[in-house]
Amino acid sequence: QVRLVESGGGLVQAGGSLRLSCAASGTIFRINTMGWHRQAPGKQRELVATITSGGSTDYSDSVKGRFTISRDNAKSTVYLQMNSLKPEDTAVYYCNADIRPVVGGRYFDYWGQGTQVTVSS
Repeated sequence: QVRLVESGGGLVQAGGSLRLSCAASGTIFRINTMGWHRQAPGKQRELVATITSGGSTDYSDSVKGRFTISRDNAKSTVYLQMNSLKPEDTAVYYCNADIRPVVGGRYFDYWGQGTQVTVSS
């Protein structure tokens, strides 16, 4: 019964900024890697950024230097700070997390519902 709830999407002008949040709730023992993906109209879903439980990050080349992923383990929340936004960043953004719901159990991959980010030119 793990749920990921996203917020922070919206409409912004080119060059502007947005901060996305995704909070995990429910039966959770441990959260491993968390990340963000996006899917633009007519395109396949692509990886944007990931962050491990230890804080190591990785970014796609298209967002390096502009986006920053972070997490608050106490709040079971992952963030994506997006600066210098471009029209090509327009997409539905999804958060995901590898979660072990119970002690001794398996890890499972969970996804949020997605939040729309629209960058106008």
